[in-house]
Amino acid sequence: MKLIKEIITFKFYPATLSYLLFIVLLNTIFSYVPNLSIMGEPISSADFVVGLIYVMRDFAQRESKHWVILAMLMGCAISWLLAEQQAAIASVAAFAVGESLDWSIYTFTKRPLSQRIFLSSIISSPTDSAVNLYFLYQLNWVGFGLMTMTKFAGVIVLWAYWRLKNSKQLALV
Repeated sequence: MKLIKEIITFKFYPATLSYLLFIVLLNTIFSYVPNLSIMGEPISSADFVVGLIYVMRDFAQRESKHWVILAMLMGCAISWLLAEQQAAIASVAAFAVGESLDWSIYTFTKRPLSQRIFLSSIISSPTDSAVNLYFLYQLNWVGFGLMTMTKFAGVIVLWAYWRLKNSKQLALV
């Protein structure tokens, strides 16, 4: 019961709270900030920063384990109230697909964390990008490429961080 209370109050889960708030922020941007036109295709401003969601999710998952799914659902529920409902639907659909893939990779592979992060991004980034853009009625090659690349960039930053951290820990041993 204590764990559930801590999760609901986010008393000891700053990364998880940040992840939840970033979900709401992204959905709000998708809803209310006008699209740009790049190469004749509509592109959301959120496409440029959506890669950060992976970095935040990975820290939140490390902090709250499988409870990260609860934070994702709460972020989508708040988005339902604050953003356009279609953005919340797109978010839920993309998270359901992406998180299921990521959860499977994190749970069933026995590779080091840095490898799991990299492997999960290769599989889930393009998949959840396509699902999100499809449900937002914005699926096009430019948006798909931009969104997928920003997710890869976010994951590469996190992957490099983990590799550096692990190499320093090995040097200390």
